[in-house]
Amino acid sequence: MACLVTLKQEIKTLETVFPKNHERFQIVSASVDELNCRFVGKNGKKYEIHANITETYPSTPPVWFAESEETSVTNAVQILSNTSGRDNHVLNQVSILLRELCRLHCIPEPADIALLTMPSPPGCYRLPERLEEERDMEDDDDEEEEEGEEDLHLEMDEGENVSKNKTDEMDTEHLATLERLRQNQRQDYLKGSVSGSVQATDRLMKELRDIYRSDSFKKGMYSIELVNDSLYEWNIRLMSVDPDSPLHNDLVLLKEKEGKDSILLNMTFKETYPFEPPFVRVVHPIISGGYVLVGGAICMELLTKQGWSSAYTVEAVIMQIAATLVKGKARIQFGAAKVRDKSQYSLARAQQSFKSLVQIHEKNGWFTPPKEDG
Repeated sequence: MACLVTLKQEIKTLETVFPKNHERFQIVSASVDELNCRFVGKNGKKYEIHANITETYPSTPPVWFAESEETSVTNAVQILSNTSGRDNHVLNQVSILLRELCRLHCIPEPADIALLTMPSPPGCYRLPERLEEERDMEDDDDEEEEEGEEDLHLEMDEGENVSKNKTDEMDTEHLATLERLRQNQRQDYLKGSVSGSVQATDRLMKELRDIYRSDSFKKGMYSIELVNDSLYEWNIRLMSVDPDSPLHNDLVLLKEKEGKDSILLNMTFKETYPFEPPFVRVVHPIISGGYVLVGGAICMELLTKQGWSSAYTVEAVIMQIAATLVKGKARIQFGAAKVRDKSQYSLARAQQSFKSLVQIHEKNGWFTPPKEDG
C-alpha cells in the first residue's frame, strides 16, 4: 500500500481529533485495514459507520458502509464513493463525511473538523507551498464544476443526452452504450414490458455511468460487458491484482498458456437493488483459495444481506473482491477444467454453495482472521 507511513499518521490524527468521547464524531477503532466510527446526531442518537481500506488505496477510496438505512446517513456515505485524488485519503474522507452528516442532520459542524490536515511524512513527496496552493484552487474548481453538473443532470428529462462536460469524460463507445440503454428502456416502457424496478434501473444506470468515468476503469484494472444489453447482468473481467501476489503471476502464465489475461466474474442484480446485494460468481478460470467456493461463488460477508449496505458501489465491490482474492491467497488451477466435471463452475452450483454458506454463517457468525493472516 502506497505511503503506509502517511496512512498511519492520518489514523493517529483522526484518533486524536475525534476520540471515543467526542460529542459529535468518534473513532471507535482504527487500523491500516479498517475504520470504525460513530456519528452522534440530534438527541444523542448514534450511528455506526465503517470503512474498509483496500489494497488499492489511495488510488481508490476506502469502502464505506453504515449500519443504519436512514437516508440522512446512507446519502452521506454514498458521496464518498465518488471521490478522487487527495480526497481519497482517510482524513479528507472523514472531513467530507462529517460535513455532509452535519448538513443532512441540520446541526453545526464541530470546530475540530478544521484540524483534519494532511501530514507530510518522510518518504512522501510534498509540493512546494506555492504549487500546493495552486493545486488546491484547481481542486476547488473541479468540485464546483462537478456539483454544478450533478444539479444539471437532475433537471434534465430522461430523454435528453448527458451534458457536454460529463460526456467528455467517457469514450464514444460507452456514451453509445448509455444512450442505447436509455432508448431500450423507453421502448420497453411504451410496450408495457418493463423489467426490474425503476429504483434499481436508475441506480444501475448511475453505477455504469460512474464506472465509465472512473480512473480504475480507464486504467484497465477491469472491464464491463452487459449480458444481452441488460443492466441486471454484468460480466466483469478483472485484469489487475496486486503485482506482488502469486495470483498476478498466475494471470501472466494464463496469458501465455490460454491467451486470456483476466478473471471473469458474473454479477446479477435483483429488482430490489441497491437494498440487496448482487450475486457474484467466478466463471473462469477455476481458482483454489481466495474464498472461492464450489461453483465459483465467493465467500464474502459483504455479498450477503447481513453484510451489505446500499451505499456500496459496484466498483467498490469489484475492488474489494480483487483484494479478497489476493488476501485469501487465490491461485489459478491450470488444467483443472480438463480433469474435473465441466460443470464445476456453474450458476446452479454457485447459488447452492452460496446458500449453504449463508446458512452456516447466520448460525455461527463470521470469522475474522488475525491481521497477520491478512
